[in-house]
Amino acid sequence: MTTDTRVIVGSLGGSFGVKGEVRLKSFCADPAAIADYTPLYAEDGRAFTQVVLTGQLKNGFSAQVSGITTKEEADALRNTPLYAERDAMPPVDDDEYYYADLIGLTVVDTGGATLGKVRNVVDHGAGDLLEITPPTTPETVFLPFTQAAVPTVDLKSGKIVADPPAGLFADD
Repeated sequence: MTTDTRVIVGSLGGSFGVKGEVRLKSFCADPAAIADYTPLYAEDGRAFTQVVLTGQLKNGFSAQVSGITTKEEADALRNTPLYAERDAMPPVDDDEYYYADLIGLTVVDTGGATLGKVRNVVDHGAGDLLEITPPTTPETVFLPFTQAAVPTVDLKSGKIVADPPAGLFADD
């Protein structure tokens, strides 16, 4: 699947009940809007052409998703990321970014030294983190994606300027 034309919008969280409903986590600014961006795609290319939100849960929604009709099918798709076509998404403000836009960007410190490239953007509940692969090691570094730690994102030049906390990168 090509993800350069798609944006991650949520993930399936397994079954909800016994009639094929799923738990659905939305990464959208308006969480309920995930149902508006169909078809949604799994990484293997499978398309879900209809999503009907059936209830609100603590960390998302219960939903009926086309092609999922049993508890077993829903459970088999637990932790499956869902992508929407980029052209179905609303435009973002100047200070907002889709995760997909940040992946692959070069990260430099405030002095211009290269810290690495963005491998992924993750959110474990306490805020977004940039997963950075430094040029000198295969180990990744997680940088908080905050205004203090990441004062500048320049999509046009393909660079992120970071002011990481002391000791986060091995050479600082």
